[in-house]
This record gives sequence, C-alpha cells and structure tokens, in this order.
Amino acid sequence: MLTRRTLLASAGSAAVAGLLSRSAFANPPPPDGLIAAPPVARIEPVTETFFGTAVTDNYRWMENAKDPDWEPFMRGQSDYARARLDAIAGNAAMQARVSELSGDLEIVGGIQVCGDLVFVNKRPAGADNFLLAVREGIDGAERVLIDPVKLTEGEVHYSLDYWSASPSGSHVAYGLSKQGSEDSVLHVMEVASGAILPERIDRAQYANISWLPDGSGFFFNRLAEGAAKGSTDYYKNSVCWLHRLNTDASADVRAMSRGQFPDVEVSEIEFPGIAAQPGSDIAIAGLFAGVQNEITLYVNTLANAVSGQGGWQKICAPEDKVTGFAFRGDDIYLVTYAGASRYRGLHLKAAAPAVAGAAEIVPEAEAVLQGMLAAKDAIYLQYLDGGVARLKKLTEGGVGEVALPFDGAFGGVVADPGREGVFVNLQSWVVPATIFQISADGAARETALVAKPPIDVAGYTSERLFATARDGTKVPVSIVYRKDLPKDGSAPVFLQAYGSYGINSEPFFGPRYIAWMERGGIWATANVRGGGEYGRDWHEQGRLLNKPNTWGDMIACAEHLIAEGWTGAARIAINGGSAGGITVGRSLTDRPDLFSAVISQVGVSNNLRAEFGQNGPPNIPEFGSVTTEDGFKGLYAMDSTQHVKAGTAYPGVLLTTGMTDPRVDPWHAAKMTAHLQAATSSGRAVLLRVDYDAGHGLGSTRAQRDREWADCFSFALWQAGDPAFQPA
Repeated sequence: MLTRRTLLASAGSAAVAGLLSRSAFANPPPPDGLIAAPPVARIEPVTETFFGTAVTDNYRWMENAKDPDWEPFMRGQSDYARARLDAIAGNAAMQARVSELSGDLEIVGGIQVCGDLVFVNKRPAGADNFLLAVREGIDGAERVLIDPVKLTEGEVHYSLDYWSASPSGSHVAYGLSKQGSEDSVLHVMEVASGAILPERIDRAQYANISWLPDGSGFFFNRLAEGAAKGSTDYYKNSVCWLHRLNTDASADVRAMSRGQFPDVEVSEIEFPGIAAQPGSDIAIAGLFAGVQNEITLYVNTLANAVSGQGGWQKICAPEDKVTGFAFRGDDIYLVTYAGASRYRGLHLKAAAPAVAGAAEIVPEAEAVLQGMLAAKDAIYLQYLDGGVARLKKLTEGGVGEVALPFDGAFGGVVADPGREGVFVNLQSWVVPATIFQISADGAARETALVAKPPIDVAGYTSERLFATARDGTKVPVSIVYRKDLPKDGSAPVFLQAYGSYGINSEPFFGPRYIAWMERGGIWATANVRGGGEYGRDWHEQGRLLNKPNTWGDMIACAEHLIAEGWTGAARIAINGGSAGGITVGRSLTDRPDLFSAVISQVGVSNNLRAEFGQNGPPNIPEFGSVTTEDGFKGLYAMDSTQHVKAGTAYPGVLLTTGMTDPRVDPWHAAKMTAHLQAATSSGRAVLLRVDYDAGHGLGSTRAQRDREWADCFSFALWQAGDPAFQPA
C-alpha cells in the first residue's frame, strides 16, 4: 500500500541520481557469472531495388522460423537479457512493488445486461487473469462462469479472448486461446447450469459475435479453412457464418463471404460480420478492412440474413468515410468524417439506406464525436473534448448534455436499445476506474461492479502541457507525478506514445506506474499525430507519407519537458508498443543523444518487410505498400532498421517480443536488436527480452505483465543513473 512513509523514503533518490555525470550512466562490464555477450547474428545480405533505391536487409533469414540459427539466436538473446536484467540491484524490489500495486486493482473489461442478469468480465484483485462472472441484478452476488486460470496446463496458460451473452442471458459464447496466441476456439456455455455445449469451433480469432434476437444462434466470423498460420494468406477471405446452438459447425450457414453475392463486393482482406438485435427485423453487415477505419455497410431483412440469402442493400462504402454505426428498430445511425474532421452523426431508414440520402442529426462540434450508442430512451453521443470524455444524448427534443461525476476518460460506454440509460466506466490519471449507471433522467449512480483499490492516490497530480512540433503544431503531453516533486530537472521521465490508426492515448489509471513515481519519476504520455485525439486530420497528419510527424512530435515533447525544467538531458526513457515501435524506433535513430533509454514492446521495427508477415496485408491501408512509389517512400522513412548507423552512440535499448505474437512477427524485434548491437558505440546495453509463453500481450497474465513492466522500469532507472538500480 502507498503511504506517506513510502513516499518520503523514495524522495531523495532522484535528486542524488541527477548529480551524476553522463559518464556514470555507461554500462559497466557484467558481474562475474553473467553471460558476457549476446549471440552475434549472422549477416546474409539481401538487396532489392525499389523505384531506383537499393535497400539491403542483412537479416532477412530471420523471417524463416525454420532457419537453424533462428531459435539459438532468440534463446541466446533471451538468456543474455534475463541475466542483465536480473543483475540490476533494484529489480527484485521493483518486481515485488509492481506486483503488489497491480494486485490491488480490480479491472472490469466489459459488462452486459440481459434482463435481470449482469455479466461482468473482470480481473479481480490479486487474480492473474480475466474471468467472466454473472450476477442477478447489479448488486447481486457474483458467480464465476469462466476462469481461464483453472485451465492452465503446466507452463501453458489460457486466455479469455472475447465473450457475448445471448439476449435473454441463457447462453454465453466465448473464445479461448493458449499462450497469448489469440488463436481462439469458440465455446458456448449454458449459463444456468454452467454446462459447456459440445461444439468447439476453431479459426475463430476475430469472431465478432452477434446473437439472433431469439438466442437460438449467432453470427460470427471465422478464418478461411486451410489458411496457413504464419503466411500472408492467414487473415484473407474470412467468412461470416450463422451457427445454431447444439449443432456441428459443418452445418453452419454461410451468411456473408467474398464472391457469395454478385451485388456485394468483399475484398480478400475484409472481415465480414453481421449484426442483429432484439426489437429489429433487419440485419446490418459490416466489412472491416483490417486496420482501416472506414467501413462498408449493407442492410437486409433478418430473415434473408439468417437463411444466407441475397437482397443486401448498400448503405455506405469507404469513400463515404463512415467509421461507426448503431441501429434501433429500422433506424440506422452513422458516424462519419465526410465534411467534418471532428465527425458528425447521420440518420437514415432501412427502407432507404443509401448514405447519400441520410439526414445530419449531429453536426460537427469542437469536441470529437467518437460514437453513437442506441438506448431505449435516446441516442447517446460519446465525445472526446481535449482529452476529457463528454457524454450527450439525442432525443426528439434535440441534443443535451449528460453530466458526468468527474472529468476523466471512458473505459467503456454500454447501451442497449431495449433499456433506458447507459453504463459508463470512468477513470483518470489519478482516479481509479468507477462504473456508473446513468438513468434516463441523467442521474448517475455509482455501482459496485468494480471494487475500489486500497491505493492512496492523494499524493499525486496530473497536468497537460503542450509542446511545439517542428512545423509549429501544438502537441499535448500529459504528465503524472508526486505533488512534492521538485521541478529542478532531476526527475527521470517515462514518456509513452503510440500514434497510429487514429487510436487515442487517453487518461487511464494504471497502478503499476505508481512504482515509477514513488522513485521521483514522471509518467508522461505524448498525444502524437497519427492518433485521433483531434479527429481525422490528426490521424492523417501521422499516416503514410506524413508519418515522420509522429516521431517528430515525440521528440518535440521530450525537448519540451527538458526546456520547462521537468527533467534533464539523458533522463528520459521513451516507450512504445506495437505500432508505437515505429514512434520510438525512429525517435531513437533520429535523436540518439536525447534519451537515456528506449523501450519498444512488441514493436514494429522493419516496416519495409511488414506487409510480408502474417498480419501484413490488413495493415497496408494504414502504412502503405512497397508496390507503389509513395508507399515505398513512406515505409522506408518509417523503417527503424534501415536508419541504424554504425558507430553511433545509442542509448540503452530494451526490446520485447512474444514468440506466439500473431500481430507483430518476432523478427521485427530480432532484426532491430541485431542492427543496434552491431552498430552502437556507446557501450550501453541493447537487450532483447523474449517471452515464449506470450504473444502480443493481449492474452498475457497479470504476472507476465508485472514482470515485463518491472523490467522496463528497472532498465530505465539503470540507464538514467539511479544508484539503487545499477548492476550488482
């Protein structure tokens, strides 16, 4: 538990570290008994020419998992990294503290209300993974339905990837996978008895379940039969099926697929899904092209959709710039950025579904319209207003404000066309998540669906700063820190950023970062371009050929924190995960002098080869393809491996990967590690942390995440010169 004593005990460490010279930050020789050096990757150049530019890849062989050098390289790097991280004097204590803090927090991943039953997906305090429970009424006692921890087989753990209860709550469909692979097998449970129905449906990685109104079956997406895992065809030509309860999957009805209907165009990378709901006799089919935000929608009668018949009428195509929808009865609601960078809301009827005839019912505003949710009493409007969540409701009387209990960010908003009001999960940097039930009259009732953690946050505060990018753009950067922190440039900073797909980096309460702040550190988040914090334009300014703005913004935020006296040179660790690996990787190669440490978690590093990985084709809309000249130019600029320069004094670098990662192939981190280890002249550590029982992190257990974050914090403090975190 965080107390005044622990705050005072850690107050002096940052100031002492700030007195050390940069030479004191260099990595000393490994202590006796440690592995002296990581394995050296063999160099086997492959040179290609793209539009007149020759590009050499020294480590193309790493893309072949069957290469005899691949596993020895990864295991050798893993052993070396583990030895170096374990030798950090303060790491064991950091591991214990991070675990204590994360164990204090109960996290709710989602809720669903079905009549009198309330389903809650949560990771209880102290638990290692998310489970699914049900209670009778909001205040009723919980009964656990699915606990993946109980399925653990030796070192192999399972994860609950997704779930959806039938409208009456009689059944729940859910996906389980091993080792964070996300290779889900779909199951169905009878809720009252807990009995699991006999069907087991594989290839259900992104099932996108939607139950029929009578609960007799559901629509779901399934990957193509015979698709080879690891190939670029793996995610192509998936199919939306209708499955009836207690039947074999071989009897499923093909409801939507490529080439099935002559008037419905489905590309090979689009994931088709069909949505149905009680109280409506229509079905809406959505085609989701990988990471592309713009969607294609069709409408049909529910009867036709259930029988696999045609009759689909197009609502919109990607050029209509629709990014989300909701429906209630035969009313359809669309969110679009056509003519509105910060989005607007449209309405149409199923009988005349073409978007060209839709009426604008929610005009563009200063805040970004993030979603429209259909409830019985109103259409609720979810907004992001300069980093703060806002909620409005649309009724026949117009648009009105819904007062929220405090300024924060939504961890989720849940509405049901058959119920009045909504549930909101609200949190901030310094306020733990709380779930409120907001009734039709606007009253907010705090529920007990998530327990309050015994963590004292009174000693912490947050504020929002604005850095100026090289083109003059103001870039927000949020900082969280101890209220008694001296603003003397001595504080180490852990600066995170993402910047892709229009995804927002919004405030959240993460107890693990308290372990960083207890040592006088600042937790910071840069809202770099490529996200959606200011609408579609903000996304476009960090996409394709504009991608350099993303890491340029990261650099500007780091420089601003130094200029304003929050931290000093070589006191900043930058962190990014997945597509955020582009952000930190190119920040590293552009400004190696600016950072004390760079931490890339399951990060994309080799963009020129990304489209040839398993998850490559669905990402082409966001990053481009080497088959076009502009695509090549953009990808070359993003590729961190191609910008590593021999003889450069790079800061300490920690890269992580999971060997079952279905989204970012492990060779991204491996190639970047090999490049940096061969090039750096600083003598600082370049470590590749490998988890053989994990993937992209979505299915990792709490213990796995605790160990990883403790390693990240310990590495950052080591590189920042904290005396308590130097190698023993």
